[in-house]
Amino acid sequence: MPPATEVTERAPKPTPRSGGRAPGGSRSRTVPWAVVALWVVALALAAPFAGKLMDVTRDKPTDYLPGGADSTRVQHLVEKLPGGNTSALLLVHHRDGGLTAADRELARGQVRQIAGTYSLAGEKDGALPRTVPAKDGETLLTAFSLTGMGDEDVRDEAVHRIRDEIAGQPRGLTVELGGPGAMAADSSEIFESVDGTLMLGTAVVVALLLILTYRSPVLWLVPLLVVGVAALAARALVYGLVQAFDLTATTMNTSVMTVLIFGAGTDYALLLVSRYREELRAHQRPFDAMTAALRGCGPAVLASSGTVAAGLLCLLAADLNSVNALGPVGAVGVVCALVAMTTLLPALLVLLGRRLFWPLIPAYGSAAPARRTLFTAMGGSAGRRPVTVLVGGALLLGALCLGTLALPGDLREQDTFTEKPESVSAQETVQKAFPDSSSRPVTVLARATAAPDVERAVRGTDGVVRVEKGRSGGGWTEFSAFAKDRPESEGELDTIRRLRGELTGLDGAEALVGGPSAQQLDLRETNADDRKVVIPLVLAAVLVILIALLRSLVAPLILTAAVVATWGAALGLGGLAFEPVLGFEGLDAGIPLMTFVFLVALGVDYGIFLMHRTREESLRGVPVAAASLIALRTTGGVIASAGIVLAATFCVLATLPMVLMAELGLVIAVGVLLDTFLVRTYLVTSAAQLLKRWMWWPGRLFRAEGEAGSAAGSARGE
Repeated sequence: MPPATEVTERAPKPTPRSGGRAPGGSRSRTVPWAVVALWVVALALAAPFAGKLMDVTRDKPTDYLPGGADSTRVQHLVEKLPGGNTSALLLVHHRDGGLTAADRELARGQVRQIAGTYSLAGEKDGALPRTVPAKDGETLLTAFSLTGMGDEDVRDEAVHRIRDEIAGQPRGLTVELGGPGAMAADSSEIFESVDGTLMLGTAVVVALLLILTYRSPVLWLVPLLVVGVAALAARALVYGLVQAFDLTATTMNTSVMTVLIFGAGTDYALLLVSRYREELRAHQRPFDAMTAALRGCGPAVLASSGTVAAGLLCLLAADLNSVNALGPVGAVGVVCALVAMTTLLPALLVLLGRRLFWPLIPAYGSAAPARRTLFTAMGGSAGRRPVTVLVGGALLLGALCLGTLALPGDLREQDTFTEKPESVSAQETVQKAFPDSSSRPVTVLARATAAPDVERAVRGTDGVVRVEKGRSGGGWTEFSAFAKDRPESEGELDTIRRLRGELTGLDGAEALVGGPSAQQLDLRETNADDRKVVIPLVLAAVLVILIALLRSLVAPLILTAAVVATWGAALGLGGLAFEPVLGFEGLDAGIPLMTFVFLVALGVDYGIFLMHRTREESLRGVPVAAASLIALRTTGGVIASAGIVLAATFCVLATLPMVLMAELGLVIAVGVLLDTFLVRTYLVTSAAQLLKRWMWWPGRLFRAEGEAGSAAGSARGE
């Protein structure tokens, strides 16, 4: 963390203006108070709605599936069939060394008790679901489905009640409840704890880092308070969007929004407070200092937030429901952070005055800090050996990118949790006991008029070992097809592909293939398609904003190429750590796309901070090579602090018990740190040293520096 030491040596104070009044007048207090009053009113209106966001947050399978996929349509149609609100469960009994006669009798009694308490789908005249023994005699498997489980709370309560009833078994006997319904209940339990844990953890991390950065007992509270206000406003707005436009708000989306608000909002606060501290030495009134600070860093903050928001909104082009909805949810968070940090934070800082910085108060007329910092040294090395630094850094990033070759395969549904719940343990027991068959059916839906043809086609598909005719209703008939290969294996996925191929040619059948394994296949393929659409859109949006801000083509291209390389390097480090070090059994299919969007959009932030200050110095006539070193020296500490805060907030995601969140948080955190301490400080600075005025080509600064160079050459008689 860069030091926050203030220089105690004072420069002579500027002479006050005639009349004894510094600029600003009565506006210096009325405007800040008016801003605070408006925010108080806004919060009073927003607070009731912010608290309702959790009530409309949804985490059904369809909320995370591709909108146009066959498996998504199957999920919706199955819920509309008679008894469609079912929950499939697996009751698993296991004893190492073999089940005893008492174990088998106990299992029959438990199945009988469940059948007597709940309505089971497909079981008539008091018949009990079939119990299947494993060949080794160590495991019994009973598959059944509960009806009337359309409400998630009812399903979760049923799962927990059954688990309570089967608990406390004889020593050595393991009884577990698994299956899709149990896994959904375990997911709900985890999701319920995520929101509060994430908010508290992120706030603590940000508070600690702000205290270390500012080294003030009070100053850190103000940005943290404003970030909390922004989070409250964002939650209210997202609730409004859900009600008005039926926006899908999932736990993943709201969690990422929270991290974005705390991370990006704190970054904007660090940049603004740093510039405000600078201006307090040159202006007597805090109001005037804040006006100058906003004028100086406002365009960079606006472009930064605009880049992140534009990148996120590009996700609207994705077909995956959860990723598609992440765009507007995340963009709302970023915009709220921007508005709060450029209105409420300045107002509070002005009202509280320069004493807020105690004990390192920036006195009016004091000299700016004059010391050799880490970033001065880093800039010096880049200035002395720009080619070596640039080539060495590029080779390092390229080497790290090779780690993507070691990324684990696709994440299976049972491996989505970092802490193994009972449903996953039950599934693993089943897979070991029945390695040559699937206990989880593939669902096939077809028009009732074509049901006989569809059934024949399904039975004749290679890889299908058993077919059961299910329910009918609304013109549709359901079949359950069991593959010979275990769930989510490549063999079962190939069987699903063959099923879809066989059924496509049946006239009038409109056959659809779904179920959990088909959903995972559709997730994989849809994520691949979404990457082809979203990534070019993000790159185009980022380039347009950078070109508009920097009035150049070369600098934006360099910044964009740098963040893309950073993304590849961060993903490569993930490949080296996820499976060998952290034990993750797979990579979530959405990680490449989501990390690309966040790292490109957020990484460009620091490029904007650095290059905007470089451009500011260049506009004063400083050559770009020298301007880049000045920019690094003056903004390097702020960028480092911002990068550490942002990385730390995303690391909080890695503490959540879901592999998706852990992988997302770690890749983004590593990428932000690489961007902060390697790309921005060394590579971009060394590129500026080499390209000089060509960084601004073909803008006005490129021409102005060229004309200045020609004039200087003429004056020397060259």
